[in-house]
Amino acid sequence: MSGHVHTQTLAHQPRINVVWRPQAGPQKALVDCPFREVFFGGARGGGKTDGVLGKWALKAQRYGDKFNAVMFRRTTVSSEDAIERSRQIYRPLGAEFNGTKNVWRMPGGGRVTFAYLDKVTDADEYQGRNVTDAWVEEAGQFPMPDPILRLFGVLRSAQGVPTQLIVTANPGGAGQHWMRDRYELHPFPRKPKVLRREVGDGLIHDVAVIPSRITDNKILLDNDPSYVTNLHMVGSKELVRAWLDGDWSAVEGAFFDGWAEKRHVVQPFSVPKHWMRFRSVDWGFARPSSIGWWAIASDDHALGDGRVLPRGAMIRYRELYTATKPDVGMRLDVEQLGALIKSKEQPGEDIAYTVGDPAMAAENGGPSMTMRLAKVGISCRPADNTRVGKNGAMGGWDQLRSRLRGEDDARPMLVVFATCKDFIRTLPVLQHDPDRPEDLDTKAEDHIADETRYACMSRPWIKKENIVPMKPKDGYKKVGAADQQSWRV
Repeated sequence: MSGHVHTQTLAHQPRINVVWRPQAGPQKALVDCPFREVFFGGARGGGKTDGVLGKWALKAQRYGDKFNAVMFRRTTVSSEDAIERSRQIYRPLGAEFNGTKNVWRMPGGGRVTFAYLDKVTDADEYQGRNVTDAWVEEAGQFPMPDPILRLFGVLRSAQGVPTQLIVTANPGGAGQHWMRDRYELHPFPRKPKVLRREVGDGLIHDVAVIPSRITDNKILLDNDPSYVTNLHMVGSKELVRAWLDGDWSAVEGAFFDGWAEKRHVVQPFSVPKHWMRFRSVDWGFARPSSIGWWAIASDDHALGDGRVLPRGAMIRYRELYTATKPDVGMRLDVEQLGALIKSKEQPGEDIAYTVGDPAMAAENGGPSMTMRLAKVGISCRPADNTRVGKNGAMGGWDQLRSRLRGEDDARPMLVVFATCKDFIRTLPVLQHDPDRPEDLDTKAEDHIADETRYACMSRPWIKKENIVPMKPKDGYKKVGAADQQSWRV
């Protein structure tokens, strides 16, 4: 492909008007990229929209009426900025826009459409339409990648046109966790890279990752020198770090905003035998099951890095997450799951108790899941399933947050071994329910969060300074230390 889109006037001396050309760096890398799947972007203001629109103009010039591209967003209203920018690039080329259908007819007969994508069924509507190019903008708005990945079934080469799916996004949003993992964005790369994936039957799928930052968009910085200053004014350190640096570990608006890997992730150590251990279980079949193994520190415990785990801290020292891919379960029956749980444990490992989703105790005309687990040697009691506390009652999310905050910055009351990869992957990026902000967005991959909530509710913890001493009444006498008084008959 040529490096610029232009119009040409034929006269005694031809005059070429350059409408668009890629900036050096990420935009030029995108224009030249031949791979079928491309992640482009990663930081605010990196020139993502211009890059894709410009590349499509070049492909339309080259392939004529065989070129058929569709840009997808979760709401068509969100496409307004991209449509407005497309007018500035495509109209001078002689393209015509149908505002009713949101379709450009390019000079050579090719098409560029702006469309809606929310569910897998939305992608299925494009089957058989010979779409050569697809672009999902702001892909972080998708809690799971399924609708996006279904677009591979829509892409179809038309007489030599190379097909391509381009995904653009900034850090943040409900889909941050799957994007960070799929495109290996933590740490955010400094230069383009290619990820080679085996997809079965000996086939290889190459994925291009093209990082872009605000510093790569010289045109924006020249036209609006205050842009970076404005980003610093948003009031959130996490958001500024994400937008400017492409930091995919920074989570704006996270439900568990007290999480920090430096505080809560510890290197594995030998758990003392006298510490109490227990399990927590969230059942799933089509969705993953999550099992956590926990230990309670019976005394202050020094770690090798100089930190100290306080007495009473919960340590997640092992996990089992039955997923074939994000949020898709292994479809194990209860007995198979029980056998898998037992296979993860060491001989003689003393598990004091197991708590699980109360729904597992439902019999529904036959043996309950807890009864079936008992047959393989796992006695499971119903957990306190309270999500949000009411009328002064304790809520599970409050307990989890309290333990993450802990006694102070250096002494969290809940930590996880670095080997608990799925906990570290899923819990930090969970978002608030948009319709009920005090609760978690259950459309996200929340199974580990639920299972951890069960564990916390089985071991309630309150920071000492939050304990209000009860006033003595006639017939009661004081017991306990002066700084943490309690009263009994």
